[in-house]
Amino acid sequence: MKLDNQFFRNIDSEVLQKGEVDVVVTVKRNATDFELRFDIQGVIQVPCNRCLDDMALDVAVKEHFFVKFGKEYAEEDDNVVIVPEEEGAINVAWFLYEFVALAIPIKHVHPAGKCNKMMSAKLRKHIAKVASDDDNEEDDDSFDIEDDITSDGDTVEIDPRWNELKKLIE
Repeated sequence: MKLDNQFFRNIDSEVLQKGEVDVVVTVKRNATDFELRFDIQGVIQVPCNRCLDDMALDVAVKEHFFVKFGKEYAEEDDNVVIVPEEEGAINVAWFLYEFVALAIPIKHVHPAGKCNKMMSAKLRKHIAKVASDDDNEEDDDSFDIEDDITSDGDTVEIDPRWNELKKLIE
């Protein structure tokens, strides 16, 4: 089956609204339950954390859970779902959405130089670097906005007072 933009719009989530994802569902019947295995691969569109433009993100997920019959619907734990016997069916749409949404990394940004130039310039204008207590230690979560701005005529004039303040850090 294929999850497309319409599927993600129908889920009505703010996080994920576009994508082309292929899903293979394998159902294995056991003595007391059913085992559902999901192989999910495709590309989703998410907003870049830095410039807010959409970016393509590859997704590859393998998940599984067990379905048992019972009196009422319940999720016993992460891998066991109870379905009422009189219904005898389970809608896996929300599970598919969750599998894809949980595959999105916390930080998702365009590769260097690919962010929206105007947004990067505005962001650069408002970023101030702070000297850390330990000058040798680098913060892994920080990003270098310089990587996103190329000198193709879109130069941003920097207030000369900042250059004087930078000398204090060095």
